[in-house]
Amino acid sequence: MYNGLIHAHSGLRYIVLALILIVIIQSLLGWTRKYKYAGSHHVLVKLNSGLLLTQFMIGLGLFTISPKVLFSVEMFKSTLLRFFTLEHPLMMLIATILVIHSAARSKAYSNYITHKKLFWYNTIALILIIASIPWPFREQLGATWF
Repeated sequence: MYNGLIHAHSGLRYIVLALILIVIIQSLLGWTRKYKYAGSHHVLVKLNSGLLLTQFMIGLGLFTISPKVLFSVEMFKSTLLRFFTLEHPLMMLIATILVIHSAARSKAYSNYITHKKLFWYNTIALILIIASIPWPFREQLGATWF
């Protein structure tokens, strides 16, 4: 079960990253060109928030069963344990809240200001997500690409 959740969580991250990039680009274009926030934009934003919430729920399941999560003083002495117990979940929670909040506040067929808000919320969330993913080039975390 643990390996299945790890693979689902790792594989879904690429879909979430691609979708949040599409939302950011679409929002930037809508904001700069002063497009009305239409129903098709709204569907994409809701899909983005739904997939990110799914990703977060899988991560929450992993958080409860992972051997990399330890609640003791020893956690602060280990980069690996501190990252997976504290840093990664906290930053992902903040990013998820930002995306879901912006999606909930957006209303279909509103003005271009909605694009501006979506752009900034999703850009901040993307920065947090990229900073808190255990990328393989961060050797001390021992993660893989998938």
